[in-house]
Amino acid sequence: MKLAHVSETFAVSPQLKPSDMRGLADAGFKGVICNRPDGEEPNQPTVASLQDAAEATGLDFHHIPVSGGEFPLVAIKAFAKIRGEADGKVLAFCRTGSRSITLDALANIENESADERIERAQRAGYDLSGLRDRLGE
Repeated sequence: MKLAHVSETFAVSPQLKPSDMRGLADAGFKGVICNRPDGEEPNQPTVASLQDAAEATGLDFHHIPVSGGEFPLVAIKAFAKIRGEADGKVLAFCRTGSRSITLDALANIENESADERIERAQRAGYDLSGLRDRLGE
């Protein structure tokens, strides 16, 4: 499991497996957000299997699927709500982590400038500089 810590309360990751959930709970995470739709790739764990494993370890599990580089407002708002109401650390994941960190930057629950969000993502290993105009919204 490869985690990229974005802040003290948020991290992103590439695809997780059900067996990763215990490690997340042991590391102090309280919630998991899956940003992948089911069936995006062969052999991808199902959302149901991930949710069952997360809940068995006491993690809150949320599914906000986004695909095709689209980040609809409803997904951004749902992501912001989960992050804003979380009682502890949250990990979001997708195939590579890019969609998850993009949703976080668009949700902007820390009320940071576009430059601050781009820099934070860069420190975590993700380049969001191409979204500068959209992050300024």
